[in-house]
Amino acid sequence: MTSLTRLDLFCRVVDNYGDIGICWRLARQLQREHGITVTLWVDDLVSFRRICPTVDVQAERQVQAGVTVRHWHSMDGTFTTGDVADIVIEFFAVDIPPAYIAAMAQCQPRPVWFNLEGLTAEEWVEGCHCLSSTHPQLGLIKHFFFPGFTEKTGGLLVEAGLDQQRLTFQSDAAARTAFLAQLGLTTAQMAARLVSLFCYPHAPVAELLAAWQHDDTPTTCLVPEGVATEAVQAFLGMPACAGASATHGALTLRVLPFVPQDDYDRLLWACDLNFVRGEDSFVRAQWAGRPFVWHIYPQDEQLHHKKLRAFLQRYASEQPALSALSELSLQWNGAGGSAADWPALWQAYRTQMPAMQQRAAAWQQQMLALGDLASNLLRFAGTLR
Repeated sequence: MTSLTRLDLFCRVVDNYGDIGICWRLARQLQREHGITVTLWVDDLVSFRRICPTVDVQAERQVQAGVTVRHWHSMDGTFTTGDVADIVIEFFAVDIPPAYIAAMAQCQPRPVWFNLEGLTAEEWVEGCHCLSSTHPQLGLIKHFFFPGFTEKTGGLLVEAGLDQQRLTFQSDAAARTAFLAQLGLTTAQMAARLVSLFCYPHAPVAELLAAWQHDDTPTTCLVPEGVATEAVQAFLGMPACAGASATHGALTLRVLPFVPQDDYDRLLWACDLNFVRGEDSFVRAQWAGRPFVWHIYPQDEQLHHKKLRAFLQRYASEQPALSALSELSLQWNGAGGSAADWPALWQAYRTQMPAMQQRAAAWQQQMLALGDLASNLLRFAGTLR
């Protein structure tokens, strides 16, 4: 294990912020907690800067939070064995430069090569986790590493001490108030039901906003700039720029700037309910210990609906008190099969929120028992040398 000190992580940004969000969290954790020298190769520095404001989008090479960041804008290039790390990770089946792979084949010992897959609750991943594949020409061996929700997978990304940080924040009313005040919220807005909203453009946002607007309990909805722009602008009656806010009926909607990852975690901790999307914010919502609704990344042939149902099967199917979560989640993702009655969906969900809070806390402890993905990955890498 001591010989594995350098790691190269290759990331192409497909899901705007989700892919780079996952890779950035992993890179920082490997460096901070395990002392690994990490180089993060990323093709989209502009998206990266949205979650890490100190990123220089013009730099070919830079250091951020102890991690070397390389602008990966070409499959060309010349590489020697000295350029190759001890551990090489392709995130979500990206192709890395052929010359880098050729240099890997010349190394002695050869590097440990992983394809870090996307998160899914489907049962088949248990049979594929840690399986190997041999390069047809070079004989290099690649292993497939799956995050997941069972002991037969790699678990979820979670930093050491995160749960204690969350508990400390959530038990400190003054810290919550100070954090939300920095985002521009008034005392009255903080006192309402607080909801964060992060979704893809095709979500039925207008319908959900209307249900909140006509609810009998005040709601403050916080949405990042650039998310659900059409529906947000229609509600605001003005451009959906950071700082814009409006109140109609029981709903106040406020547009937030994109914030660094640590502040996004605090936002999830501060809210009573979180709507999240993709993989990164989905996982962070689970660590927040709050009720959440997942908007899954869309795939061809509606494959994402199968993945959504697989997760709901694990999380909610054996919990009758969580039936509204499944129903609202399916409609939110266009998998309900019929026209949705959003006021009725919301009222049913709202009624079951206490049970969802209990489930969120129990699920969090269940996931923590699996260990964290970074440590699990390094432990398996050590067995391959």
